[in-house]
Amino acid sequence: MMVRVEKIEKSYGKVKALSEISFDVPEGEIFGFIGPDGAGKSTLFRILTTLILPDQGKAIVDGLDVVKDYRKVRLITGYMPGQFSLYPDLTVEENLSFFATVFGTTIEKNYHLIRDVYKQIEPFKKRLAGKLSGGMKQKLALSCALIHQPRLLILDEPTTGVDAVSRSEFWELLKSLKQKGITILVSTPYMDEAGMCDRVALMQNGKIMAIDAPLNIAKGFRRTLLAVRSDNMYKLILDLRLYPQANSVYPFGHFVHFTCREEPLQKENMLEYLRQKGHTQIEMMEIEPTVEDSFMELMIK
Repeated sequence: MMVRVEKIEKSYGKVKALSEISFDVPEGEIFGFIGPDGAGKSTLFRILTTLILPDQGKAIVDGLDVVKDYRKVRLITGYMPGQFSLYPDLTVEENLSFFATVFGTTIEKNYHLIRDVYKQIEPFKKRLAGKLSGGMKQKLALSCALIHQPRLLILDEPTTGVDAVSRSEFWELLKSLKQKGITILVSTPYMDEAGMCDRVALMQNGKIMAIDAPLNIAKGFRRTLLAVRSDNMYKLILDLRLYPQANSVYPFGHFVHFTCREEPLQKENMLEYLRQKGHTQIEMMEIEPTVEDSFMELMIK
C-alpha cells in the first residue's frame, strides 16, 4: 500500500473536522475524495503532507509514518494545495527552478517528469506567475509538485475555478502520470470528476460515507430514481417535497431527481398529485443513478 490511514481524527476547537477516517490506497491508483466544502478533505491532505498533526490515529505513506518520519515523507510527496501558493512576482521558469533547487535537483535533470505538463506553459516561461490564467497556474503548480520525482502526488481541488476545457486537459495529464507509476490522491467538489478516478471516497462532515469504484457506488443505489420536470420547476420542487411518500427531492440540471420512501413507486399517483397541484407539461422518466445521486442518498440516511 502506498497510503494507509487508520482511524484518523482531527478537531479545531469544538469542530470535529475528521472522525475515524480509515482507508488504503495501493500504488499506482488515482484515488478521489468527493465532497462539498467543509467535508474534511483539505484537513486530511494536510495531515498526509505532514503540515498538521492528527489528534488520534495513524497515517502511513510508503511505509513511513507521517509524524515520526515527516522529513522522509516530504521527499517522496508532491503537494498542490487548493489555493495557488506559488510566487506571483516570479516568472514561470523562476518558480520551477526555485522548487527544483529546494529539493536538490534541476529542471534539466527531471524535465522528463514534467514534460507533458510543462510543455503547455513553456511558451510563457518568462511570464510572471501572477499573470497566468487559471488553467496555466494549475499546470505550473503541478509542474512544481512533480519536479522532485515524488512517488505520491496529493492534489487539493486542483480544478476548482478552472474552465471546462482546462479541467478536461488536467485530468488527461493525471492519467498520464498514473501510467508512470505515480500514486495520486485528488479531492474535488465536482461529482462528474468521480468517474476519472479508480476509486473514490464520498465525504461529508468529516466522515467517509462510502469507498468503492465510481461504477460500483452508482450501482449501490437501491431505489427507483425518477427525473421529473413541469412548467414551473420551483413550484415542482416544493410540491414534490410535500408529497407524502417523498424520500429525496433535489434539482439536477433541467430536471428534479425524486425517490420514494416505499417501493414500488406509483408513478400514476404522483402524476395525479402534480396535476391537482396545477402542474402542466409534466415529464417523468425512470433513470439510472449517478455517483451524485448515491451521494445525496447517503446524506439523508
